[in-house]
Amino acid sequence: MDILKRFVVKNFEKILVFVILLVAFLGTLLVENTSVVLDFYFLPVLVAGYFLGKRSGLLAAVLSILLVLLSALIFPQRMFAATRIWQDVAALCGWGGFLILTSIAVGSLYEVKEQQLHDLKNAYIGVLEILSKYLESTDPYTSGHSTRVSELATAIAIEMRLSAGETDNIRVAGLLHDIGKIEISGEVLRKAASLTSGEQAYLESHAQKGARLLSSIGGVLKEVVPIVLSHHQYFVSKLESDKGSGSQSVPLGARIIAVADAFDAMTSDRPYRRAMPPWQALEEIVSNSGRQFDPGVVEAFKQVAARRLETV
Repeated sequence: MDILKRFVVKNFEKILVFVILLVAFLGTLLVENTSVVLDFYFLPVLVAGYFLGKRSGLLAAVLSILLVLLSALIFPQRMFAATRIWQDVAALCGWGGFLILTSIAVGSLYEVKEQQLHDLKNAYIGVLEILSKYLESTDPYTSGHSTRVSELATAIAIEMRLSAGETDNIRVAGLLHDIGKIEISGEVLRKAASLTSGEQAYLESHAQKGARLLSSIGGVLKEVVPIVLSHHQYFVSKLESDKGSGSQSVPLGARIIAVADAFDAMTSDRPYRRAMPPWQALEEIVSNSGRQFDPGVVEAFKQVAARRLETV
């Protein structure tokens, strides 16, 4: 059922175009006044062009024309009057040409809109990358950490075939997952010795602090806030608490960020230890699958890590 739901959500516009085309075709077969039904074919072309682009709009227009020609072969008397057959043919050709021009015009508007959205998104991500680098500039040990976590988490999301929207949220959450550390003392962040239990709790509070900061921005980052808030929660302990409290589980994005964050932390130098080799960090994550980390995320991470280690 969940698979069907995800399929419908992912392909909603395509399904809508197909349903409208089917209804229009049935109307062409059943309704005597075909001129009314012919106008109905503009609806799937407009939907396809506006939501799916010029190519899909043009495809819907061509398919509409073929369906009308098929219905004309089945019921020629409805489409062509014996006394004015050439006028009807000319009118049908004009209708088809206008349908194609409509698909191209609407599809072009879609492409302009998509390009503007793409440029805006790149600028948005660029600003976040600059912000993350600025936040890490005071600590050489974490320089580039958020960018690497974001890139690795994005690769895992793609490997798990998440939607474009979910992947974008995970990419942004990777860049901002440590933003709460701006409210953490620099002495604690750079401390070379082991942290006390109080200092450790204080450091881990950066997730709550970061979520609060991002919540103040408003709706633009509302999907990112739960990921930032939960990215340090253990997978198994949260599942156990869910059984008793009925609370929502850790968001999938947070489980992905947790794996990417842990791997980068283990393979980076810190004041209190040297970096692990990537293969050793991979083994450490695999050994904690099902307890600290989501097994499904770990499986996707293994595929991503294998490809990256091959290129090293």
